[in-house]
Amino acid sequence: MYSEKIKIGLGFILICIIWGSTWLFIRLGLESLTPVISAGVRFLLASILVYGLMSYKKISLQTDSLSIRLYLILAFFSFIIPFGLVYWAEQFIPSGLASIIFAVMPFGVILFTRLAIPNTEIKFAQYIGVLIGFVGIVTIFSEDLTIDISNNFFGMLAVLISATMQAAIAVTIKKYGRHLNPLSMNFIPLLIAGIVMIPLAFIIEESSSWKFDFIALGSVFYLALFGTLITFTTYYWLLKRMNIVILSLSTFITPIVAVILGWLVLNEKFSFQALIGSAMVLIGILFANFNGLKNYNKSKK
Repeated sequence: MYSEKIKIGLGFILICIIWGSTWLFIRLGLESLTPVISAGVRFLLASILVYGLMSYKKISLQTDSLSIRLYLILAFFSFIIPFGLVYWAEQFIPSGLASIIFAVMPFGVILFTRLAIPNTEIKFAQYIGVLIGFVGIVTIFSEDLTIDISNNFFGMLAVLISATMQAAIAVTIKKYGRHLNPLSMNFIPLLIAGIVMIPLAFIIEESSSWKFDFIALGSVFYLALFGTLITFTTYYWLLKRMNIVILSLSTFITPIVAVILGWLVLNEKFSFQALIGSAMVLIGILFANFNGLKNYNKSKK
């Protein structure tokens, strides 16, 4: 029992740290590659890595009608459209603003869970925890936050749609995807995403500007292996074992990791305001886990 809880805790920490680091590697990769080709190669490479791991572990692909529908839904509404929207939006809005808008995802998870899985218990402490965490994210980025509605509106809308899609997909998989293996759940959607996005990049992007140098290749490989294979496989594994609202709070932690890495690697500032905001996020997550922590303490007595 406790070993399972330890695995769940470590898995949650793992996806928070790695997804937090992906912002840095995306930024490094975009110095040499344009957004769509970078994402497309990342997903195609990740699908190859997933297939290799499936072959090694002798995991067969599930091909029932429900699984196939879920593969198609994941391909377009978890990878192609949401990632395309975020990559496109970051050409027009600051990454801090994008982080704040994407942090509405836990609110979307609560809404869609209420609509699609009404028997799921969402405790009052979780509502408060999500709210405190969101205020913390706003606090982290508010110092450098400037919003020009006339110029930023469509970029903000794109990130909002992306976050809403990801929230809906999480609830969909929670409700219908319990039979899917976390690896097979990734393979077909990633393969479709790569096959769609790479040709699309040749159509809408300037291929003459692409430079597949060491930094670009290193970025794509890191994002494929760690930022996609490991994180999404772990995420889907956790989705079967964790409260979906608690799991969605990883969206609050990844910006903190991104800010810390930017401070360590790119010499970006880490202000007192960011420290206060980070503390609020952690308090919000503890608050959302209040009942679980209380039950754990009772079981220890």
